[in-house]
Amino acid sequence: MAVDLETLRTEIMADLKSSGMAVFHASHRALDPLNQIFWDVERHPDFRAFIAVAQQAGAKLISFHHHALSVDQIDEALDQLEDSDFTREEKRHYETRLKKLRDYEGFTCSVEVSFSLESKVYVFEVHTDWYASLNDILAELEAANEEEDEEDGSLGGYFSNN
Repeated sequence: MAVDLETLRTEIMADLKSSGMAVFHASHRALDPLNQIFWDVERHPDFRAFIAVAQQAGAKLISFHHHALSVDQIDEALDQLEDSDFTREEKRHYETRLKKLRDYEGFTCSVEVSFSLESKVYVFEVHTDWYASLNDILAELEAANEEEDEEDGSLGGYFSNN
């Protein structure tokens, strides 16, 4: 069965509403990693414990973000793949992996709850394995494109060669 975090998203929202804390529907909090502290979801997977810590720490505002997979993300990756210098076999491998991910379109693939306290951001974040796989593919494509830019002397299209 395909993993969908929709049930978890719904449970978290219900718990946050009953907590009395204000909920801010935010974008993904991709801040300075030095100021982020991530909850250990492997050993402590219950989001309720994270919310309890936020309350005990005096947080009044919780940021909430969830993401559903869009086929546009996959199409963009396929476009990047087409423009890459991978061998035909490598392209076929990535293309197969990406096309399999289309089955998850519309599924909730990541959920993030966070709060700020004394210039630190405390984050509870979970994502599906298949979403992690997509992010791995995107990182590999980006790294390959950066290598190509370095090899051809390009600076990624930001500066002219004049």
